[in-house]
Formats: sequence, C-alpha cells, structure tokens
Amino acid sequence: MNTPASNILDLRRPSPQVAEVWLNRPEVRNAFNDDVIAELTQVFAKLSQDDDLRVIVLGAHGKAFCAGADLNWMRAMADYSWDQNRADAQKLADMLWTLYQCPVPIVGRIQGDCYAGGMGLAAVCDVLIAAHEVTFCLSEARLGLLPATIAPYVLRALGEQASRRYMVTAERFSAAQAHALGFVHELCSAGALDAKVAELVATLAANGPKAARACKRLVRDVAGAPLTAGLRADTAQRIADIRSSMEGREGVQSFLNKRKPGWLLP
Repeated sequence: MNTPASNILDLRRPSPQVAEVWLNRPEVRNAFNDDVIAELTQVFAKLSQDDDLRVIVLGAHGKAFCAGADLNWMRAMADYSWDQNRADAQKLADMLWTLYQCPVPIVGRIQGDCYAGGMGLAAVCDVLIAAHEVTFCLSEARLGLLPATIAPYVLRALGEQASRRYMVTAERFSAAQAHALGFVHELCSAGALDAKVAELVATLAANGPKAARACKRLVRDVAGAPLTAGLRADTAQRIADIRSSMEGREGVQSFLNKRKPGWLLP
C-alpha cells in the first residue's frame, strides 16, 4: 500500500515490516526547506514507534537525491537575525538526530547527486547503496558557510581524515571514492539499484527483529567508547539479555533444529 505523507514526502508501506520514505521535490533537486525538515522529523518519529517495522528505505524521486538547501529558503535566511538562524539550524539538527536515533535499520538509496545537507541524510543511514554515477559534495565552504549540523554524522560515516579534506575544499567526489572511503557500502548501476535495495531489505527482514535493533543500538553505544570494565560489563549484560529472551531462544533452537525461526513470514 502506498500512502502519500504529503506533497513533499512520499511514504510507502510495501508490507507491515517495510517502510519507504521518498523525498518528493524533484523540481528543486529534493532540496531542504522548513517543510521538508518538519515532515522528515514527524515521519521518522512516528516510524520509530512502529514495533512491526524491520527496515526503512530512504530514497528520492528525480535525478538528485538531495542538493542541500532550497534556494528560496536560503534567500529568506539571508535576512534572519542571529536568533532566527539559531532556531532554524536547531530544527535541522533535531531532524538529523531523529533519524540517527531511529531504532529501525535505515537503508539509504542514493540514485543521484548528494550535496551538503543531503550528505547528512546519507550519513545517518545504516546501510548506503549508491549508483555509480552519483557525486557527493560537502559544498558549504564554497558559499562561505560550514556543514556544522551534519558534521557529527558525516565524521562518523566518512571518517575524520576524509571529512577534513572534503569539508575544507568543498570538492566533489565520486561514488567510487565514497565507496573506497567506506561512506557508501554498495555500488551498482542505476538500473540495478532497486534490485540491490530489495535484496538488502529481504536480508534485513530475515533477521531477528529485536536483534537487528539491538545490533544497531550496540554500534551506536560502543563505537569510540573506552575499553573499560564498565563497557565489558555492559556488553556481557546485553548478550545475556538477548540470549535469555524469547527471540534469542527461538533463534538458537531453530538453528539447532534446522528449521526456520518463527519471526520469518510464511
């Protein structure tokens, strides 16, 4: 079932386990404005509460994935006071945090150019698939700005050294370069993009639903954490909790008995 969330987002539910969120402003290369930011925040906050969901696909209609800030929005911001600029930037920061905190694994489908704020959207995805022809760019410095609100996520996904270069130079870089740097996980032709996404969605949907969410949370919590006694105790508790859970017991028993686990659909 396909349900339009609004004119600017296209929300689809191919099944109760899968949601698709499509940026739907191809005429402006899916650029951000206040409405897009508000809609993305609202939609992902709602999807985060859906216990049936196992995977979310984030994609875009048209030639570009996201070109950054909408030109009309930028014109309006030129006359903002410092307080207005601060409030506006906070909305974008809160939107990115909402996506990053979403407990459901997010697959990013990057079919076209991904610039500026679009890089932030890509960076909060758990798995990123891009077409060979895609170009990426942290273009803010070219306009005398900086990618501040997206930086926490881009640095984690792209790495400090590569981020240092591409933030200060505002150079474009190819999908192949993004893949070599680990920012993009899979590359394919534009024609094969949907099939590759569908393959990955099926893989994610076959995993234990609670285990997949726990794995996502584990990476977020443990990455960069110091190797302390507290961390060792925390990770030991996490595996003990999931081993003794109904899903954990079912997964182990199904493996030992060579049958499909109960969470797989008929």
